[in-house]
Amino acid sequence: MRAYYFEKLDVWQKGRLFIKSIYLISKKFPADERFGMTQQIRRACTSINCNIAEGTSRHSGKDQARFTEIAFGSLMEVLNLLIIASDLEYITEQEVIELRPLIEEIGNKLNSLRETQLKRV
Repeated sequence: MRAYYFEKLDVWQKGRLFIKSIYLISKKFPADERFGMTQQIRRACTSINCNIAEGTSRHSGKDQARFTEIAFGSLMEVLNLLIIASDLEYITEQEVIELRPLIEEIGNKLNSLRETQLKRV
């Protein structure tokens, strides 16, 4: 089976772990958030990897970098929603703290990927 370029990226692999973590943690949200915050945080975390994948299909480095920027924005959206979920006591502050190293790692990898993409002609 052929693996596409995005599947080989470490940041995409870390994103898969992050998506799984977010889906598991968002199961704890109240039932009345099922069509609110639960859906939003799941869409946002999935958007990270979707934008990485879509970006790799673009021909110019500038276009690729734009999708990587969008992925980074989605990552920050997830962090924001985790903080709000903690404030609303849907999850604990400790759960947010435990996810922060992975968020930081993905963010750093996205920034490095973006820099590399911008150097391509």
